[in-house]
Amino acid sequence: MKVILYDLDETNADRIAARCDRALSADGRYAPCQGCFGCWTKHPAECKMKDTLRQVCRVIGQADELVIVTRNLYGGYSAAVKNVLDRSIGTSTPLSTYRGRQMHHTLRYGRHDLWKVIVYGEITEAEQASFRYLAERNALNDGYQRSEVVFLKDLSELEAQL
Repeated sequence: MKVILYDLDETNADRIAARCDRALSADGRYAPCQGCFGCWTKHPAECKMKDTLRQVCRVIGQADELVIVTRNLYGGYSAAVKNVLDRSIGTSTPLSTYRGRQMHHTLRYGRHDLWKVIVYGEITEAEQASFRYLAERNALNDGYQRSEVVFLKDLSELEAQL
């Protein structure tokens, strides 16, 4: 299953939804993660907050390919995208295991294929390097076999990258 998480406005929703099995809009119409860890322990993979991200752990956890479309924010995800990723911590469990010769949380849904980040907006070379490293580490931590980062000069290039 291909999931696209994006922070673009609603005029792009239909175009993005046509390119995936599930589209998640980082539109800010949800609460930020409260850090209660209930999605880890009390009710696995389900957030206690009853909003549009209640099932986000299951959606992202079942994705073979996760594509994140985000505006550059100093070499990291936009705040809206970061909020969604924070709310998806339940894709793993509190237990630990070794992956890539490093300690990581045990995956609740198993391994995935591709963690792809498509970045738009002005960006420096240092921020590009930061984004590549961030995507690589996120992919390893969340059980993706590979990561890819694409930097767009213009949003008109987006369709070809989805």
